[in-house]
Amino acid sequence: MTHGTDGIDSTTYGTFGNGGGRGGEPEPQYILKMFGEVVKTFRKRARLTQEQFAPLVGYSPETVASIEQGRRLPPPDFAERADSVLDAFGVILAAAKHLTRRKGLASWFRQWAQLELTALSLYTYECRLIPGLLQTPAYARTLFTDQLPPLGDEQIEAQLAARLERQQLLRERPNTSFSFILEEHLFLRDLGGEEVTRELLDHILDLAGLRNVNIQIMPLVRHHHAGLDGPMQLLETPDHQWFGYLEGQKYGQFVSDPAVISALQMRCANMRSQALSLDDSKSLMRRMRGAR
Repeated sequence: MTHGTDGIDSTTYGTFGNGGGRGGEPEPQYILKMFGEVVKTFRKRARLTQEQFAPLVGYSPETVASIEQGRRLPPPDFAERADSVLDAFGVILAAAKHLTRRKGLASWFRQWAQLELTALSLYTYECRLIPGLLQTPAYARTLFTDQLPPLGDEQIEAQLAARLERQQLLRERPNTSFSFILEEHLFLRDLGGEEVTRELLDHILDLAGLRNVNIQIMPLVRHHHAGLDGPMQLLETPDHQWFGYLEGQKYGQFVSDPAVISALQMRCANMRSQALSLDDSKSLMRRMRGAR
């Protein structure tokens, strides 16, 4: 069971998603680490700190640090900017070409992960568990420790670290619109216990205060519901193309067919009108928080 993989094949690279993968330990990220070392070497050659280098390429110092440590894929334009700023003779660009050929990385995840980093809009509907971008460490740890087949301690820690790393998207991309529709029963389940749920509600209410994050709750009783076919994600690129991601028990599907995208957009639009308003959703979460 994937526990929600947010566009990733969790057999070989299960640390970016909502849940814990299918029991496979993440493959050592040699190519990502090698790329990061190349960037770091040229940055030091230019006598720049990460804090000095980051604004020159248009990203935060945290993002630069993550790339240099081999913990995340660089955004599509990072390699070109870094090569130019650091006068790297095309070496960084050449190294970046190998990132998409990493063994075991599913093609549909490569597409989604790259698109996500520069998306104008990201829409998520979830009916099974809180999406990975909104999880607290305690909630995510519960998912990993409950994973079947069981994960080892090192696997759990690695996947938790990657989960928290991915959540930086919400704050690192203030010009990206993140929209979430969450079923009310996801909070009523009390996954991990009342204290975990209380912390989760506080965390999501805090995120709902960000200008680029909209969170709506689909009420428990809803006579009409456009999302009965299951969870979905939609994404808009800078050139206004739309793509989707659908997830099942074991596999995820990258969607580019315009007809399917149109249907998903229609369902998403209906669900946004069927869910509680932003203010009413916050009020409901505060009431649920007070009941614990």
